[in-house]
Amino acid sequence: MKRVRFAPSPTGSLHVGNALSAVANRDFGDWFLLRIDDTDPARNVPVGEDDIRFDLEWLGVAWDEGPVRQSGRQDVYREAAARLGGDRFGKITLLREDGSATYQLASVVDDIDFGITHVVRGNDHRPNEELHRRLFEALGATPPEFVHHGLILGEDGKKLAKRAEGATVASLREAGIPAEAVRAYLEELGVPKHDVHYDLPRIRRLAIETIGGLSDEELADRVGAPVALAPALRGARDLNEARDYATSILDPAPVVVDAPETLERFRELLERANGSADPKELIRELKAVGGDLRALRLALTGRERGPELWTVLAALPREELLRRTER
Repeated sequence: MKRVRFAPSPTGSLHVGNALSAVANRDFGDWFLLRIDDTDPARNVPVGEDDIRFDLEWLGVAWDEGPVRQSGRQDVYREAAARLGGDRFGKITLLREDGSATYQLASVVDDIDFGITHVVRGNDHRPNEELHRRLFEALGATPPEFVHHGLILGEDGKKLAKRAEGATVASLREAGIPAEAVRAYLEELGVPKHDVHYDLPRIRRLAIETIGGLSDEELADRVGAPVALAPALRGARDLNEARDYATSILDPAPVVVDAPETLERFRELLERANGSADPKELIRELKAVGGDLRALRLALTGRERGPELWTVLAALPREELLRRTER
């Protein structure tokens, strides 16, 4: 059985590089430990752990045990340090002056105690491997298999900054990107041997695919709109745009539309259909007689752009269509 762990520090929403490690561990391992590496109080933020747990749950990354917090295992680390001969191991500090364990000691002791067989983490941890192997052996344990993956880089070729667009899971969620799209992108990367450049356009394409693949009920639920609006929402590039589409249909901004002939012709076509109009056919007929489709869109949604016009017609009752074109 492959026993793996994901060990973020509670510093806020996950960076996409850390999310890559989380997904890689979950897909690789049979048993998954969530460990919170909170040995450095100066870096921790009050809701950092909550943010991480929410991000993982949103991405669909489940853990089998945890969260285990290193701050609650200091006695265990001090016992291990005593077995190693004190506060230092060669030139490496194991215990700080206040008696708390450093990352190096706490990480190895936890991996031993929880039977971790594979450590899957970013290349930035590769320099720690030799030291960790020596610590495992000094504590009488067999080192796990170390698997280091490439980092996610920004446009400048450096490690993607957390402040960059879309660099955190929270920022992607706030941008309306569905969780499935983010998870799919990270799974496409897998366990890259080399560093990769962040491909936000790819995530956006996956977002469009995800929205297109949701059922009407699921899409409407995520947007907070009636199911009848689902066809109109499918053309959205993200969930935020889908919510904007829903607002334009359900609660349009009042506008003045100076196209009386188009609106009158539309009402005539609607009346003639007597409640059995095919929305696409209505649009075709109106266009065939020179109707101004932009003006009709403005009258119905208060906006010049939005979902396909026929989907707006399909979403609204006949009486509402008449009311909006008469006002």
